[in-house]
Amino acid sequence: MYAPTSTNSPRSGPTSGDDDALTDFDGAGEILRAWGSGLRPDPDLTVSEWADRHRMLSGRASAEPGRYRTVRTPYMREIMDRLSPGDPTQRIVFMKAAQVGATEAGNNWIGFAIHQAPGPMLAVQPTVELAKRNSRQRIDPLIDESPDLRERVKPARSRDAGNTMLSKEFGGGILIMTGANSAVGLRSTPARYIFLDEVDAYPASADEEGDPVTLAEARSLTFAHRRKVFLVSTPTIRGLSRIEREYEASDQRRFFVPCPHCSAMQWLKFDRLRWQKGRPETAEYHCEGCEQPIAEHHKTAMLEGGEWRATAIAADPTTVGYHLSALYSPIGWLSWERIVRAWDAAQGSDEAIKAFRNTILGETWVETGEAPDWQRLYDRRERWTSGTVPAGGLFLTAGADVQKDRIEVDVWAWGRGLESWLVDHVVIEGGPDRHDAWSDLTALLDRSWPHERGAHLRIARLAIDTGYEAPAVYSWSRAQGFAQVSPVKGVEGFNRSSPVSGPTFVDATEAGRRLRRGARLWTVAVSSFKAETYRYLRLERPTTEERAEGAAFPPGTIHLPTWVESEWLKQFVAEQLVTVRTKRGFARLEWQKLRERNEALDCRVYARAAAWIAGADRWPESTWRDLEDQLGAAPTMDSDPAGQINRPGQAPQGKRRSDWLGRRGGWF
Repeated sequence: MYAPTSTNSPRSGPTSGDDDALTDFDGAGEILRAWGSGLRPDPDLTVSEWADRHRMLSGRASAEPGRYRTVRTPYMREIMDRLSPGDPTQRIVFMKAAQVGATEAGNNWIGFAIHQAPGPMLAVQPTVELAKRNSRQRIDPLIDESPDLRERVKPARSRDAGNTMLSKEFGGGILIMTGANSAVGLRSTPARYIFLDEVDAYPASADEEGDPVTLAEARSLTFAHRRKVFLVSTPTIRGLSRIEREYEASDQRRFFVPCPHCSAMQWLKFDRLRWQKGRPETAEYHCEGCEQPIAEHHKTAMLEGGEWRATAIAADPTTVGYHLSALYSPIGWLSWERIVRAWDAAQGSDEAIKAFRNTILGETWVETGEAPDWQRLYDRRERWTSGTVPAGGLFLTAGADVQKDRIEVDVWAWGRGLESWLVDHVVIEGGPDRHDAWSDLTALLDRSWPHERGAHLRIARLAIDTGYEAPAVYSWSRAQGFAQVSPVKGVEGFNRSSPVSGPTFVDATEAGRRLRRGARLWTVAVSSFKAETYRYLRLERPTTEERAEGAAFPPGTIHLPTWVESEWLKQFVAEQLVTVRTKRGFARLEWQKLRERNEALDCRVYARAAAWIAGADRWPESTWRDLEDQLGAAPTMDSDPAGQINRPGQAPQGKRRSDWLGRRGGWF
């Protein structure tokens, strides 16, 4: 077994680029030390052999603490061994479901590199914050629970601070951890090993300096054929998924397992998992060869007899790709019964089915993005008292789109399941250079709308676009206070984990004076909310007869009033999601206008973002129940001239009352 003898450790810290690194003493020394470590003989052990011999799982980070056993997840053996220095593969792509053991396999690789084949390593999470969390919850226990690693990594309290939250020095190498949102972190050091985790959650650009994956991989070019790059992720949306794009360019390996009855080799598919309706506990897999049902207790033997087989020819022979669904999850982790229950529970919700495909099947979701027919929307408009909030609406948000000669505002009411109603459409004449226009918008924040149950609601939060004349928008937003107004910046692309991010403080200039603290700007992945809007518009609605019998509208239903005109409806469906090909031949999704004007769709997206910022996507059942209870007993305009409604969690007459729905100010 190889044991490193060098006591030299490379320094950590960012460089300004390859040219600067070659001229800077520290950077040059780091490269030379890294190059020197790359010339050392590689160990005889593979990553999986090392893990079985040396890896201990901590109770802090694992549901099965104790010695790591590759036999629990046999499908990870080949993937880990491809990461071993003796294998010629340079890039390993793993598109996978949740709960299949990928994270621990990546940690095994980190431990192996520290112990057996030291060299500079870069581990990238979607954000710097996630990198810090991973360091505390995964990397620190990895080192602490393995004596062989603990004696090689500098203690956290050493004088030269080689062991920090995002940097772990060891004999002959260093582990740098960073986020894909940090360009400085991605270009901080050359790296022989690069671990890119959850790449589909990476931003499109790192600090506007380019694709994070490309920036990170550039750090390994110094090591030529001796480099290793491991890309791992659950996929997201077809045409946008990084991991799917990388997998499709690989040899597309599937894990084939033998049937316990006829020994036919096959890779597991969800449509061959069958069960009695309403009884997920009866789930069994049906063999492709003999059609015999396979009980889940056979899975352990099937996994042990499985093997990876390529199903395509890779464009680059140094890249291999693997795909695995949660159907392979070991017994005791995610059972076939739980998978069936998750599928049944997802029915009726595109968002839930999307999550199922991504996290359980490890497959991308196909966004149709087909624009609904505006005439169909016109024909199914609903009648309720003009200017009144229908009974199901529990709070109001607004989206404002600033144009050169006007400000357009749409006010939406939101209820359970994000069911929504268009309450008002306001056009304020005059552009951002007209003082009266801003005064009119301010007055709109003070206005209230009568609720069908007798209350009066004000706008809980207004999101205003900063794409046109941003300084003027920042100035007005700052004057109103950020509790009720949220400046937003729309960015293209989908975001699976958080369609709205922020806020960030934006420096602004007013009358030539630089402000110490600028507006609080929220970033909105507009593609996510546009696709959601179109999905909601396509939902099947109960018939008049079914509604008379008590049938409810499905969650997300969008209700449009009879007063809305055809021009507004055309703007509401003015874009369509299309697939375009890049110069490299890869598919990507892009929203394209069908008509020139699309303010209604933009205002809807901003109002939806305002609901997200207010927390509606994360409220517990108790909050929705409080809103319903308080609206049912809310004061009328006569008894409460201020038109104020209680804040969730605070009830009148000695009970906890809610103030944010009807009063300027609130939680944020």
